[in-house]
Amino acid sequence: MSIPNNSKVAVIGGGLAGLSAGCALADAGMQVTLFERRPYLGGRASSYEHPGTNETVDNCQHVLLGCCTNLIDLYKRLGVEDQIRWYDRLNFIEPGGRTSVLGSSFLPAPFHSTPSFMRAKFLSIGDKDAIARGLLALMPGLPKETEEDFLSWLERHGQTPRAIQRFWEPVLVSALNESLDRMSVHYAAQVFRESFLKSAVAGRMGVPSVPLSELYSVAGDYIRKRGGEVLLRSSVESVRSSEAGVELVVTGKLITFDAVVSAVPFDVVAKMLAGDGSTVLQQKLKRFETSPITGIHFWFDRVVTDLPHAVLLDRTIQWMFNKSVLQNGGGKQGGGSYLELVVSSSKTLVEKSKQEILDLALSELKEFFPEINNAQVVKSTVIKEIKATYSALPMSDEYRPSAVTDSPRLFLAGDWTATGWPATMEGAVRSGYKAADALVGSHSNLKADLPASGLMRIFG
Repeated sequence: MSIPNNSKVAVIGGGLAGLSAGCALADAGMQVTLFERRPYLGGRASSYEHPGTNETVDNCQHVLLGCCTNLIDLYKRLGVEDQIRWYDRLNFIEPGGRTSVLGSSFLPAPFHSTPSFMRAKFLSIGDKDAIARGLLALMPGLPKETEEDFLSWLERHGQTPRAIQRFWEPVLVSALNESLDRMSVHYAAQVFRESFLKSAVAGRMGVPSVPLSELYSVAGDYIRKRGGEVLLRSSVESVRSSEAGVELVVTGKLITFDAVVSAVPFDVVAKMLAGDGSTVLQQKLKRFETSPITGIHFWFDRVVTDLPHAVLLDRTIQWMFNKSVLQNGGGKQGGGSYLELVVSSSKTLVEKSKQEILDLALSELKEFFPEINNAQVVKSTVIKEIKATYSALPMSDEYRPSAVTDSPRLFLAGDWTATGWPATMEGAVRSGYKAADALVGSHSNLKADLPASGLMRIFG
C-alpha cells in the first residue's frame, strides 16, 4: 500500500534516519510533521553547549567515507556538502610519536594504497604479507554470513597478532563499534571491501567542518520550506495504527495522521508500539544488543599538534580529531588546541568516573604528542553514549526489520533496520530513504553503491 500524495505523515525522531525520511517525503509532496524530543536536531550526530565547559561540543565525532553515497546525497539535497572537509590520507601514530601515512596513489584499485602501505613503519613485512592475503580473500566478494565472528575469520586466514591489533582492529572497531570477537564477518568484510578496495574515492574520509547540530539543523528548515513542521521538545509516547490512520499521543495530546515513519532506536520503538506492534516485530526488537562510545574533549593553552586527525595505536584511546584545525578552515590554529578523542566499543570505560577517564586519556595522549607535556589543560570533559549503536553481531540480519511493517500505515527507519549496512550515518540515511520510498511507493530516493574502479571492476 502506498500513501496518496499530500497525505499527513508523521516522522518520529530527528536523527539522520528521521531527517532523511522527512526531507524525502517533503519533496514527494507529503505534509510532514517531524517530532523530536530533544531541543535540537541530529540525534546521536548532534552538538550542544556543554554546561561544564560553556563550549559547543559534538556528542561524538562522526565521519563519513566516499562510499557513503546516500549520506552524500543528503548533504547535496540540503546544500551543505561544502561543509564536509575531505582527506585522502590517514595518519597512524605509535606510542612514542612515530607516524605512518596511508593514502592513495596513481595505481588502479585495489592497488591504489599499495605504495604507502609498503612504506608504513607500524607494520612488519610479515604483518603486511598477512594483511595482503586477507584483503585478497575479500576481493571477489563478501563472505556469506555465518555464526563465525571476524576475529576467528582473521585467525583462520593467517593474520598475525600485530596485523590484527594495528590494522584490522583500529578500522573495524571504529566503523562497527564492536570488538572483533563479537563482529559479523559480513559487515566487517563490507567495510574493507567498500572503502579500502573498490576505489580510491571510496576510501576518502570526510569530517564535518562545523558543529553537527549546525550541519543538520538545515534539514529542519528544508522540511519547513516545503510546508512541513518540525516540533522540538515533543516526545511521542505511543503509536496506534489502523486501516483508517495512525494515532499518536504526543506529550499527552492525541494527534491523527495518515501514516507514520518511526525513526527512533529499537528500544524506544518497542515502548511506543506496546500493545500495537506485531508479536514478530516485538520479538525481533528484544534480540538487539548495544555497544557504547566515549568522547573525550581537551582544550589546551597552546598548539600541541598540527595534524587534523590520527589513528592512535596500542592504547585505549583510538582516534584523535583536532577540532581547532577541522573547524578553522583547515588553516593555521590560534593560540590553543581543542582535541576530541574517541573510544569506540568503550565497554571498559562505562563504569569509570569522568576523572579516571580524563587521567587515562591524558596520560596516553602524551605518549603520542610530546608537546602536551609542556601544555596546560584549560578545560576538559567526557561524553558517554552508553547505547551508541546496535551491535553488528554474527547473524544479526535475522532480526533487523525492514521499513515495511504489518501495519500498512506504519514504517520503520533507523540504522538498526535492514539497510544492508551496519550502524553508520550512511546506514541511517539509507533507512530513511527506504522508509520514504516504501511509503510513497517509489524507488527514487535510495542511491546505488559507489561503483568499483580499476581492476576491481572485474569483481563488481
